[in-house]
Amino acid sequence: MGCCNKLCGLKAGIGAGIAVAILGIILIPVGNNIIRETVTKESVIEPGTTAWDNWVSADTPVYRQFWLFDVQNPQDVVENGSKPKLVEKGPYTYKTRYLPKENITANPENHTISFLLPAGAIFEPSLSVGSEEDSVTSLNLAVAGGYKLFPPWVLEAAIKLNNVSLFQRRTVREILWGYKDPILKGTLGLFFPYNGTYDGPYSVFTGKNDISKVSIIDSWQGEKKVSFWNNTYCDMINGTEPCLIKALFFNVFRSVSAEYERSLNLKGIEVYRFKLPPLTLASPAVNPDNQCFCTDSVVSKNCTLAGVLDISSSRGQPVYISLPHFLHGSPYLVEDVEGLGPSEEHHVTFLDVEPTTGFSLRFAKRLQVNMMYGPSKIITVLKKVKDYTVLPIVWLNEVSHLSCTYSCQALLRILFINFCLLWHISKVFPEYITSRFCTSHSKADIFFLSHIF
Repeated sequence: MGCCNKLCGLKAGIGAGIAVAILGIILIPVGNNIIRETVTKESVIEPGTTAWDNWVSADTPVYRQFWLFDVQNPQDVVENGSKPKLVEKGPYTYKTRYLPKENITANPENHTISFLLPAGAIFEPSLSVGSEEDSVTSLNLAVAGGYKLFPPWVLEAAIKLNNVSLFQRRTVREILWGYKDPILKGTLGLFFPYNGTYDGPYSVFTGKNDISKVSIIDSWQGEKKVSFWNNTYCDMINGTEPCLIKALFFNVFRSVSAEYERSLNLKGIEVYRFKLPPLTLASPAVNPDNQCFCTDSVVSKNCTLAGVLDISSSRGQPVYISLPHFLHGSPYLVEDVEGLGPSEEHHVTFLDVEPTTGFSLRFAKRLQVNMMYGPSKIITVLKKVKDYTVLPIVWLNEVSHLSCTYSCQALLRILFINFCLLWHISKVFPEYITSRFCTSHSKADIFFLSHIF
């Protein structure tokens, strides 16, 4: 009997092991399907989902930090053609994106939703180095703008009539949000108008019938493409509403991509970091896809200039967008002025994305606004200038970092079923947990990332 009992026990153990293995094999795809279905359901932009709550109005604060460049030797530049010496002043911080989307209209026939984005900025003294009344010496916006817009003799007459020069002394508030300009006889500012304005309407896909299309822009202002670049490829809108690169305030519609850099731990949550690659603003010689963004062969030195996007066609002024301190730009951009120090750590744009849901838990969008001036035989304040100079005026960082409380609440809501399911599975087949959470990243693992960019 003893032997029989041992033999029976052995057979029973083998049978139970096989049953557990079979059950585990069955539960793996079932678990994956349930997890995927849960995340898919909560990622759709419709009332009642996790995505909807954060889409209508971001619960976590978003700030825009500005660093202005103070020109130390304006007279020397004008009288002797010297290099501008710059000193960075900042940050001057504003709370933004605190207003919910407006005119939200569902379009069930094509699974899109339309809305307007209201603009607002509130100064945050506690997060700034000074007040909005701090003064800086910066490029005269009207003179720099008039350099390409007006005949030289007209601009020369306007400069003398109003007793202005290539540079001007203004407050932070004036440079950013507007001042009465003596030449143009109207309000002029880098980001004027802003408060009280609207962007859109946008129409984006909800993901109801195809989760891979969630947040992808269907149209902007009723159009499927923009008309700034006069090129089919460059005019395409290949982006999603949360990450559309519009230079934060400027009409800089162009598609960009982000590349995976590394995996990070954010308050106990694994995130994947994506950043803009150097090819984004590379010269057409390095990245042929950028050829249609080259609109001025003189300033761009026959389209060999890297690191700068000329948006004059959309702004009507010689405005150029770059990464801060001309990161990834042509060396002479930095060499033409003094006081710049591009840094990958401080000046690159990145997003930290939770890989299961595809939600951005932290991001920093960093851009620099520049204007251009050059030599002239007629305009007195430009007679000593030796070559075209793309001069930095301000760089800005739009940043959001979810608090631990909000991060945990948002993730727990969408992952609660996942953890319950995995707890039960772990009791039967513990190896599943290891295989689920310890695999290396890949495009397949990032199932819901396609709609982020």
